[in-house]
Amino acid sequence: MAVLEITDQTFAQEVEASDAGTVVVDFWAPWCGPCRMIAPVLDEVAQELGDQIKIVKVNVDQNPETPGRFGVMGIPTLILFKNGKMVSKVTGYQPKEALLQWINEAK
Repeated sequence: MAVLEITDQTFAQEVEASDAGTVVVDFWAPWCGPCRMIAPVLDEVAQELGDQIKIVKVNVDQNPETPGRFGVMGIPTLILFKNGKMVSKVTGYQPKEALLQWINEAK
């Protein structure tokens, strides 16, 4: 499953009302080096976990409302939602193994 780009307007539908169960939201910006480093890692995780998880990205420069709602202070910030509710948050670059462990612990 590919990583999907979403906006403030589509967040509720894609994350909070999603029937995917587990959704990881990547809050990022194009100018952020660690964000660019974690993007291919998230692509790999999305491919590896397939239908077990949904991964979406929110550009914080173009969509300031959603990061504000969830207290995003630095990027990249990843927030894991389970059945529409925030259950876990991690900030900064994470290697693939750490991401997989974080996701599996929260699922």
